[in-house]
Amino acid sequence: MTALVSLWTQVRRQLEAAGVETPVFDARLLLEAGAGVKRLDILTDPRRELSETQVSAVEALAARRAEREPVSQILGRKEFWTFELAVSSSVLTPRPETELVVQAGLDMLGPDKPARVLDLGVGSGAILLAILSERPQARGLGVDASAAALAIARQNSENLKLADRVEWRNAEWDAGLEGPFDLIVSNPPYIPSADIEGLQPEVARYEPRLALDGGVDGLDAYRAILPALPRLLRPGGGFALEVGAGQSEDVMALARAAGMHAVEARRDLAGIERVIAGRVD
Repeated sequence: MTALVSLWTQVRRQLEAAGVETPVFDARLLLEAGAGVKRLDILTDPRRELSETQVSAVEALAARRAEREPVSQILGRKEFWTFELAVSSSVLTPRPETELVVQAGLDMLGPDKPARVLDLGVGSGAILLAILSERPQARGLGVDASAAALAIARQNSENLKLADRVEWRNAEWDAGLEGPFDLIVSNPPYIPSADIEGLQPEVARYEPRLALDGGVDGLDAYRAILPALPRLLRPGGGFALEVGAGQSEDVMALARAAGMHAVEARRDLAGIERVIAGRVD
């Protein structure tokens, strides 16, 4: 028989050897999922004996993580904003910094007014569903070129009981869309093509290339999105776009060239200008 603490130590060491950045945290998550235990069990009953079935299940999950498969994909879920989302290899795993897009969008919408929100490249639905959860009179449209991503977004809307206020469309950016929208948000692909293979294995190997590849300079998606905003936004409507490190000035220039005003950059907790927001006249 194997004790809980012994298996946790084994997994932690395995992940450390594989170069995983957060081996302690990840080992706990895999132990909880594979053995069906809780964090409190690990703390208060560390010498609990586990069955062979439990040990085998944890070891199978640990082997996947040692290959640098993201924990979110292994477990099929990821926390974001105030809820948990289903995720898969078909969608970008939501990051904490993307919550800044949500906050920027919420700042532009009155709390008690009807609004129409568009999310371009909706992925798991993280941004759009977070906004809808905070604005009960808002309705949303999520667009993505990936049908598999839309299936995950639809599942999340159902899980969060928001399905009656959101529609989904399989399309390239603004193709076939009609406004007006009160708010447009997006976390588009912004990694320069040549940089993708140099990213962490969790990203380069396992995240969908469609959600990462921003073209030669990383700005292709912004060149597609920003010129469409004046057509899609109502007068005074706002937008909030996530950008990569070092891209804020270029994206702000594209926004102003498209006719946006009050364009500003918002910094994330690392001090990086992570979100570009503004309005249309």
